[in-house]
Amino acid sequence: MINRRTVLKNSFIGAATAAAACGGPANQGGPALHTQKKVRWRLASSFPRSLDTLYGSAEVLAKRVSEMTNGNFEIHVHPGGELVPPLEVLEAVQQGSLQMGHTASYYYIGKNPALAFDCCVPFGLTARQQAAWLKQEGQELTRGLFADFNILNFPAGNTGTQMGGWFKNEVNSLNELQGLKMRIPGMGGKVMAEMGVAVQTLAGGEIYTALERGAIDATEWVGPYDDEQLGFYKVAKLYYYPGWWEPGPSLSFYVNQNAWSSLSAEYKAIFQAAAREAELGMLARYDIQNPEALGRLLNQGVEIRPFADDILQKARNVSQQLLEENAAKDPSYAKVYSSWKKAKQSMFQWFNTAEALYAKAAFQQD
Repeated sequence: MINRRTVLKNSFIGAATAAAACGGPANQGGPALHTQKKVRWRLASSFPRSLDTLYGSAEVLAKRVSEMTNGNFEIHVHPGGELVPPLEVLEAVQQGSLQMGHTASYYYIGKNPALAFDCCVPFGLTARQQAAWLKQEGQELTRGLFADFNILNFPAGNTGTQMGGWFKNEVNSLNELQGLKMRIPGMGGKVMAEMGVAVQTLAGGEIYTALERGAIDATEWVGPYDDEQLGFYKVAKLYYYPGWWEPGPSLSFYVNQNAWSSLSAEYKAIFQAAAREAELGMLARYDIQNPEALGRLLNQGVEIRPFADDILQKARNVSQQLLEENAAKDPSYAKVYSSWKKAKQSMFQWFNTAEALYAKAAFQQD
Protein backbone atom coordinates (compact mmCIF):
# COMPACT_ATOMS: atom_id res chain seq x y z
CA MET A 1 0.00 0.00 0.00
CA ILE A 2 1.36 3.45 -0.95
CA ASN A 3 1.25 5.95 1.92
CA ARG A 4 1.58 9.77 1.98
CA ARG A 5 5.29 9.64 2.95
CA THR A 6 6.12 7.45 -0.05
CA VAL A 7 4.28 9.78 -2.45
CA LEU A 8 6.11 12.86 -1.10
CA LYS A 9 9.46 11.08 -1.29
CA ASN A 10 8.93 9.99 -4.91
CA SER A 11 7.74 13.46 -5.86
CA PHE A 12 10.89 15.01 -4.40
CA ILE A 13 13.14 12.56 -6.28
CA GLY A 14 11.33 13.25 -9.55
CA ALA A 15 11.65 17.00 -9.15
CA ALA A 16 15.34 16.76 -8.29
CA THR A 17 15.98 14.53 -11.30
CA ALA A 18 14.20 16.96 -13.63
CA ALA A 19 16.11 19.89 -12.19
CA ALA A 20 19.41 18.07 -12.70
CA ALA A 21 18.54 17.33 -16.32
CA CYS A 22 17.85 21.03 -16.91
CA GLY A 23 20.98 22.23 -15.19
CA GLY A 24 18.98 23.35 -12.17
CA PRO A 25 19.75 23.38 -8.46
CA ALA A 26 20.30 19.63 -8.37
CA ASN A 27 23.14 20.16 -10.86
CA GLN A 28 25.74 21.75 -8.60
CA GLY A 29 23.52 24.70 -7.86
CA GLY A 30 23.43 26.04 -11.43
CA PRO A 31 20.38 27.86 -12.83
CA ALA A 32 18.00 26.05 -15.16
CA LEU A 33 18.85 26.65 -18.82
CA HIS A 34 15.57 28.45 -19.47
CA THR A 35 16.46 31.01 -16.78
CA GLN A 36 20.03 31.67 -17.95
CA LYS A 37 20.82 35.00 -19.54
CA LYS A 38 20.61 35.20 -23.31
CA VAL A 39 23.92 35.16 -25.15
CA ARG A 40 24.32 36.44 -28.70
CA TRP A 41 27.67 35.92 -30.44
CA ARG A 42 28.88 36.75 -33.93
CA LEU A 43 31.20 34.34 -35.72
CA ALA A 44 33.27 35.29 -38.78
CA SER A 45 34.43 32.43 -40.99
CA SER A 46 37.33 32.56 -43.42
CA PHE A 47 35.33 30.49 -45.89
CA PRO A 48 32.52 31.16 -48.39
CA ARG A 49 28.99 29.98 -47.66
CA SER A 50 28.97 27.88 -50.84
CA LEU A 51 31.39 25.38 -49.27
CA ASP A 52 28.73 23.63 -47.24
CA THR A 53 31.07 21.17 -45.53
CA LEU A 54 33.98 23.49 -44.79
CA TYR A 55 31.88 26.53 -43.85
CA GLY A 56 29.16 24.18 -42.65
CA SER A 57 31.22 23.16 -39.62
CA ALA A 58 30.43 26.54 -38.06
CA GLU A 59 26.75 26.18 -38.91
CA VAL A 60 26.63 22.78 -37.18
CA LEU A 61 28.17 24.33 -34.07
CA ALA A 62 25.69 27.20 -34.02
CA LYS A 63 22.67 24.95 -34.62
CA ARG A 64 23.54 22.52 -31.84
CA VAL A 65 24.38 25.24 -29.31
CA SER A 66 21.02 26.87 -29.97
CA GLU A 67 19.14 23.57 -29.72
CA MET A 68 20.79 22.58 -26.45
CA THR A 69 20.09 25.95 -24.81
CA ASN A 70 16.50 26.39 -26.01
CA GLY A 71 17.65 29.30 -28.14
CA ASN A 72 19.21 31.21 -25.25
CA PHE A 73 22.75 30.95 -26.67
CA GLU A 74 22.80 32.00 -30.31
CA ILE A 75 25.88 32.12 -32.56
CA HIS A 76 25.31 34.02 -35.79
CA VAL A 77 27.61 32.69 -38.51
CA HIS A 78 28.96 34.98 -41.24
CA PRO A 79 30.92 33.88 -44.34
CA GLY A 80 34.35 35.16 -45.27
CA GLY A 81 34.36 38.84 -46.13
CA GLU A 82 30.93 39.68 -44.74
CA LEU A 83 32.16 41.08 -41.42
CA VAL A 84 35.94 41.05 -41.84
CA PRO A 85 38.34 40.02 -44.63
CA PRO A 86 38.69 36.22 -44.72
CA LEU A 87 42.35 36.27 -43.66
CA GLU A 88 41.85 38.71 -40.78
CA VAL A 89 39.63 36.57 -38.57
CA LEU A 90 42.27 36.15 -35.87
CA GLU A 91 42.70 39.91 -35.48
CA ALA A 92 38.96 40.50 -35.16
CA VAL A 93 38.59 37.88 -32.42
CA GLN A 94 41.74 39.04 -30.66
CA GLN A 95 40.46 42.60 -30.47
CA GLY A 96 37.04 41.49 -29.26
CA SER A 97 35.11 43.05 -32.12
CA LEU A 98 33.82 39.50 -32.67
CA GLN A 99 33.34 36.79 -30.07
CA MET A 100 34.28 33.97 -32.45
CA GLY A 101 36.14 33.02 -35.60
CA HIS A 102 36.30 29.96 -37.83
CA THR A 103 39.51 29.63 -39.77
CA ALA A 104 42.75 27.76 -40.47
CA SER A 105 45.62 28.65 -38.15
CA TYR A 106 48.32 28.39 -40.79
CA TYR A 107 46.93 31.59 -42.32
CA TYR A 108 48.55 33.45 -39.42
CA ILE A 109 52.08 32.06 -39.32
CA GLY A 110 53.35 35.56 -40.03
CA LYS A 111 52.34 36.38 -36.46
CA ASN A 112 53.84 33.22 -34.98
CA PRO A 113 55.19 30.36 -37.15
CA ALA A 114 54.24 27.80 -34.50
CA LEU A 115 50.53 28.47 -35.10
CA ALA A 116 50.86 26.13 -38.08
CA PHE A 117 50.86 23.15 -35.74
CA ASP A 118 47.26 23.92 -34.77
CA CYS A 119 46.40 23.17 -38.40
CA CYS A 120 49.11 21.20 -40.21
CA VAL A 121 52.62 21.31 -41.64
CA PRO A 122 54.01 19.67 -44.80
CA PHE A 123 54.66 15.93 -44.57
CA GLY A 124 53.00 16.03 -41.19
CA LEU A 125 50.19 14.17 -39.48
CA THR A 126 47.11 12.65 -41.07
CA ALA A 127 43.66 13.60 -39.80
CA ARG A 128 43.58 10.76 -37.27
CA GLN A 129 47.10 11.47 -36.13
CA GLN A 130 46.49 15.21 -35.83
CA ALA A 131 43.41 14.59 -33.71
CA ALA A 132 45.36 12.19 -31.50
CA TRP A 133 48.21 14.64 -30.95
CA LEU A 134 45.87 17.52 -30.20
CA LYS A 135 43.99 15.40 -27.67
CA GLN A 136 47.18 14.10 -26.07
CA GLU A 137 48.97 17.41 -25.50
CA GLY A 138 48.91 19.47 -28.67
CA GLN A 139 45.76 21.34 -27.69
CA GLU A 140 47.32 22.48 -24.44
CA LEU A 141 50.53 23.55 -26.17
CA THR A 142 48.80 25.48 -28.93
CA ARG A 143 46.56 27.20 -26.42
CA GLY A 144 49.72 28.56 -24.87
CA LEU A 145 50.45 30.20 -28.22
CA PHE A 146 46.94 31.59 -28.67
CA ALA A 147 46.91 33.02 -25.16
CA ASP A 148 49.16 35.78 -26.55
CA PHE A 149 46.27 36.74 -28.84
CA ASN A 150 43.55 36.59 -26.13
CA ILE A 151 42.07 33.56 -27.91
CA LEU A 152 40.98 30.07 -26.89
CA ASN A 153 41.15 27.60 -29.79
CA PHE A 154 38.98 24.52 -30.40
CA PRO A 155 39.26 21.95 -33.22
CA ALA A 156 36.57 22.61 -35.84
CA GLY A 157 37.03 19.67 -38.20
CA ASN A 158 39.47 18.13 -40.64
CA THR A 159 39.38 17.69 -44.41
CA GLY A 160 41.62 14.63 -44.52
CA THR A 161 44.55 14.44 -46.94
CA GLN A 162 44.06 17.06 -49.61
CA MET A 163 44.78 17.06 -53.32
CA GLY A 164 47.85 18.81 -54.71
CA GLY A 165 45.83 21.26 -56.75
CA TRP A 166 44.96 22.54 -60.19
CA PHE A 167 47.58 23.32 -62.84
CA LYS A 168 47.11 24.85 -66.25
CA ASN A 169 50.24 23.17 -67.59
CA GLU A 170 52.09 19.95 -66.87
CA VAL A 171 54.65 19.89 -64.10
CA ASN A 172 56.74 16.81 -64.76
CA SER A 173 59.84 17.67 -62.75
CA LEU A 174 61.26 19.99 -60.14
CA ASN A 175 62.68 22.25 -62.83
CA GLU A 176 59.21 22.95 -64.21
CA LEU A 177 58.16 24.54 -60.92
CA GLN A 178 60.57 27.45 -61.47
CA GLY A 179 58.66 30.72 -61.78
CA LEU A 180 55.24 29.05 -61.53
CA LYS A 181 52.67 31.39 -59.95
CA MET A 182 50.67 29.41 -57.42
CA ARG A 183 48.15 30.14 -54.71
CA ILE A 184 49.25 28.20 -51.65
CA PRO A 185 49.21 29.43 -48.03
CA GLY A 186 50.95 28.41 -44.83
CA MET A 187 54.20 26.55 -44.51
CA GLY A 188 53.42 24.73 -47.76
CA GLY A 189 53.76 28.07 -49.46
CA LYS A 190 57.14 28.64 -47.84
CA VAL A 191 58.34 25.25 -49.06
CA MET A 192 57.13 25.94 -52.58
CA ALA A 193 58.87 29.32 -52.52
CA GLU A 194 62.13 27.59 -51.62
CA MET A 195 61.62 25.39 -54.69
CA GLY A 196 61.26 28.37 -57.02
CA VAL A 197 57.50 28.92 -57.05
CA ALA A 198 56.09 32.47 -56.99
CA VAL A 199 53.70 32.00 -54.07
CA GLN A 200 50.48 33.95 -53.51
CA THR A 201 47.96 33.77 -50.66
CA LEU A 202 44.37 34.37 -51.73
CA ALA A 203 41.05 33.84 -49.96
CA GLY A 204 38.80 31.12 -51.37
CA GLY A 205 36.43 33.49 -53.12
CA GLU A 206 39.28 35.17 -55.06
CA ILE A 207 40.97 32.11 -56.51
CA TYR A 208 38.82 31.27 -59.52
CA THR A 209 39.11 34.73 -61.05
CA ALA A 210 42.86 34.81 -60.51
CA LEU A 211 43.25 31.41 -62.18
CA GLU A 212 40.94 32.29 -65.04
CA ARG A 213 42.71 35.58 -65.81
CA GLY A 214 46.21 34.14 -65.56
CA ALA A 215 47.23 36.00 -62.42
CA ILE A 216 48.16 32.53 -61.14
CA ASP A 217 49.12 29.36 -63.01
CA ALA A 218 48.02 26.91 -60.34
CA THR A 219 46.13 26.71 -57.10
CA GLU A 220 45.51 24.31 -54.30
CA TRP A 221 42.36 24.29 -52.22
CA VAL A 222 40.95 21.19 -50.52
CA GLY A 223 39.73 18.20 -52.49
CA PRO A 224 37.27 17.15 -55.19
CA TYR A 225 34.04 18.12 -53.45
CA ASP A 226 34.97 21.70 -52.60
CA ASP A 227 37.13 22.20 -55.70
CA GLU A 228 34.23 21.18 -57.91
CA GLN A 229 31.97 23.73 -56.29
CA LEU A 230 34.52 26.49 -56.83
CA GLY A 231 34.72 25.49 -60.51
CA PHE A 232 38.48 25.22 -60.89
CA TYR A 233 38.09 22.41 -63.43
CA LYS A 234 36.62 24.91 -65.88
CA VAL A 235 39.92 26.80 -66.20
CA ALA A 236 42.54 24.14 -65.35
CA LYS A 237 42.26 20.48 -66.30
CA LEU A 238 45.33 18.98 -64.58
CA TYR A 239 44.66 17.85 -61.02
CA TYR A 240 47.80 16.83 -59.13
CA TYR A 241 48.14 14.76 -55.96
CA PRO A 242 48.90 14.35 -53.11
CA GLY A 243 48.68 17.59 -51.15
CA TRP A 244 51.83 16.83 -49.20
CA TRP A 245 51.58 20.19 -47.43
CA GLU A 246 48.16 19.32 -45.98
CA PRO A 247 47.99 15.63 -45.07
CA GLY A 248 45.48 16.27 -42.28
CA PRO A 249 44.64 19.94 -41.74
CA SER A 250 42.60 20.75 -38.67
CA LEU A 251 40.43 23.86 -38.82
CA SER A 252 39.75 25.86 -35.69
CA PHE A 253 37.11 27.77 -33.81
CA TYR A 254 38.63 30.84 -32.17
CA VAL A 255 36.88 32.23 -29.07
CA ASN A 256 37.78 35.55 -27.48
CA GLN A 257 38.98 34.85 -23.93
CA ASN A 258 36.81 37.54 -22.38
CA ALA A 259 33.72 36.23 -24.16
CA TRP A 260 34.51 32.70 -22.99
CA SER A 261 34.99 33.82 -19.39
CA SER A 262 31.55 35.42 -19.42
CA LEU A 263 29.82 32.10 -20.16
CA SER A 264 28.26 29.95 -17.45
CA ALA A 265 29.69 26.52 -16.77
CA GLU A 266 26.67 24.94 -18.47
CA TYR A 267 27.09 27.02 -21.63
CA LYS A 268 30.78 26.22 -21.78
CA ALA A 269 30.04 22.50 -21.57
CA ILE A 270 27.36 22.78 -24.26
CA PHE A 271 29.68 24.74 -26.54
CA GLN A 272 32.43 22.13 -26.18
CA ALA A 273 30.03 19.27 -26.94
CA ALA A 274 28.71 21.06 -30.02
CA ALA A 275 32.22 21.88 -31.23
CA ARG A 276 33.18 18.24 -30.90
CA GLU A 277 30.17 17.19 -32.97
CA ALA A 278 31.07 19.71 -35.68
CA GLU A 279 34.66 18.51 -35.67
CA LEU A 280 33.82 14.84 -36.16
CA GLY A 281 31.14 15.45 -38.75
CA MET A 282 33.33 17.33 -41.22
CA LEU A 283 35.73 14.49 -42.04
CA ALA A 284 32.90 11.97 -42.27
CA ARG A 285 31.13 14.13 -44.84
CA TYR A 286 34.26 14.66 -46.92
CA ASP A 287 35.03 10.94 -46.96
CA ILE A 288 31.64 10.31 -48.55
CA GLN A 289 31.54 13.33 -50.84
CA ASN A 290 35.06 13.39 -52.27
CA PRO A 291 34.94 10.05 -54.15
CA GLU A 292 31.65 10.96 -55.80
CA ALA A 293 32.91 14.42 -56.75
CA LEU A 294 36.14 13.02 -58.20
CA GLY A 295 34.08 10.78 -60.47
CA ARG A 296 32.14 13.78 -61.74
CA LEU A 297 35.34 15.74 -62.35
CA LEU A 298 36.85 12.90 -64.37
CA ASN A 299 33.71 12.90 -66.49
CA GLN A 300 34.39 16.59 -67.19
CA GLY A 301 37.75 15.75 -68.77
CA VAL A 302 39.92 16.38 -65.72
CA GLU A 303 43.19 14.43 -65.60
CA ILE A 304 44.68 13.41 -62.27
CA ARG A 305 48.47 13.25 -62.08
CA PRO A 306 50.88 12.30 -59.27
CA PHE A 307 53.63 14.73 -58.41
CA ALA A 308 57.03 13.66 -59.75
CA ASP A 309 59.33 11.86 -57.34
CA ASP A 310 61.97 14.61 -57.43
CA ILE A 311 59.34 17.20 -56.43
CA LEU A 312 58.19 15.11 -53.50
CA GLN A 313 61.73 14.36 -52.32
CA LYS A 314 62.84 17.98 -52.52
CA ALA A 315 59.68 19.19 -50.79
CA ARG A 316 60.19 16.73 -47.97
CA ASN A 317 63.81 17.80 -47.46
CA VAL A 318 62.96 21.50 -47.52
CA SER A 319 60.07 20.97 -45.09
CA GLN A 320 62.30 19.22 -42.59
CA GLN A 321 64.93 21.91 -42.90
CA LEU A 322 62.44 24.72 -42.26
CA LEU A 323 60.99 22.97 -39.21
CA GLU A 324 64.42 22.52 -37.67
CA GLU A 325 65.45 26.11 -38.45
CA ASN A 326 62.33 27.53 -36.84
CA ALA A 327 62.85 25.40 -33.74
CA ALA A 328 66.48 26.55 -33.44
CA LYS A 329 65.42 30.22 -33.51
CA ASP A 330 62.49 30.17 -31.09
CA PRO A 331 62.22 28.24 -27.79
CA SER A 332 58.39 28.45 -27.79
CA TYR A 333 58.31 27.00 -31.32
CA ALA A 334 60.78 24.30 -30.25
CA LYS A 335 58.53 23.30 -27.34
CA VAL A 336 55.56 22.65 -29.60
CA TYR A 337 57.70 21.11 -32.33
CA SER A 338 59.36 18.70 -29.90
CA SER A 339 56.00 17.32 -28.79
CA TRP A 340 54.70 17.14 -32.35
CA LYS A 341 57.89 15.49 -33.66
CA LYS A 342 57.85 12.83 -30.95
CA ALA A 343 54.21 12.02 -31.66
CA LYS A 344 54.86 11.92 -35.40
CA GLN A 345 57.76 9.48 -35.08
CA SER A 346 55.78 7.17 -32.84
CA MET A 347 52.58 7.22 -34.90
CA PHE A 348 54.36 6.95 -38.25
CA GLN A 349 56.11 3.81 -37.02
CA TRP A 350 52.82 2.32 -35.85
CA PHE A 351 50.86 3.26 -38.97
CA ASN A 352 53.64 1.94 -41.18
CA THR A 353 53.38 -1.37 -39.34
CA ALA A 354 49.63 -1.72 -38.99
CA GLU A 355 48.13 0.13 -41.92
CA ALA A 356 50.56 0.90 -44.74
CA LEU A 357 50.77 -2.63 -46.15
CA TYR A 358 47.04 -3.10 -45.77
CA ALA A 359 46.39 0.12 -47.69
CA LYS A 360 48.81 -0.89 -50.42
CA ALA A 361 47.14 -4.28 -50.81
CA ALA A 362 43.52 -3.25 -50.30
CA PHE A 363 43.21 0.12 -51.98
CA GLN A 364 44.19 -1.17 -55.41
CA GLN A 365 41.52 -0.89 -58.06
CA ASP A 366 40.81 -4.01 -60.14
